[in-house]
Amino acid sequence: MLVCGLLLVSTGCHHHTQTAYQPPPPARTQATGQPAAAGVFDDTSGRPVFTETGIASWYGPGFHHHAAADGTVFDQNAMTAAHRTLPLGSTVRVTNLATGEQVLVRITDRGPFGPGRVIDLSMGAAKAISLYRAGIGKVRLEAFAHPGADPVGKWAVQTGAFKTQQDALDLKAALLARYRGARVTEFAGPTGFWVRADPAQHDRAQAEAMLDWIGKPDAQALPYLVRLD
Repeated sequence: MLVCGLLLVSTGCHHHTQTAYQPPPPARTQATGQPAAAGVFDDTSGRPVFTETGIASWYGPGFHHHAAADGTVFDQNAMTAAHRTLPLGSTVRVTNLATGEQVLVRITDRGPFGPGRVIDLSMGAAKAISLYRAGIGKVRLEAFAHPGADPVGKWAVQTGAFKTQQDALDLKAALLARYRGARVTEFAGPTGFWVRADPAQHDRAQAEAMLDWIGKPDAQALPYLVRLD
């Protein structure tokens, strides 16, 4: 996904946390372009059910008005984000640790698939916490209970990006030979060629086994555990 520039992250003792921006419920649009029911943020009054600290990046141009993983049309100006494992639809409070600025986002997409990144913010969300110009920055994620989410989840493994299609095809063949019954696809992405492996039952344990095995025969592969729902 698109990353604009680099940030030398610094923290100080004079920053004050600003109130998280919580816009009105966003109008969600399905990939068909037809209006969908308005989305709402989950209740953020309780304790977060998941926390994570790491580097955030942002994306927008090139993905604007394209289908996101949850079936809606991605709006680069909406308060949304991509995460690899949180349930789609989850509400996450993102804090820029350099400034204390916060924003609430809804997880509508999957990613980031770049080394060292924990979340990809929409362009609008990145602007809300002053990460737009820098491109990346250190953040804290706090996710809140999402009542509609299946606690078991549906899991897969995504790897890449390979520089050549043949490398991706070789890994695909190896996965199909080892994990019979799994669905393995190879496809071209904006940064190279990718492979996704779906366990037969989308079981997390088998997805984690695939994740562990992939790095052994193919050191150049960068596998990621991905939740599909």
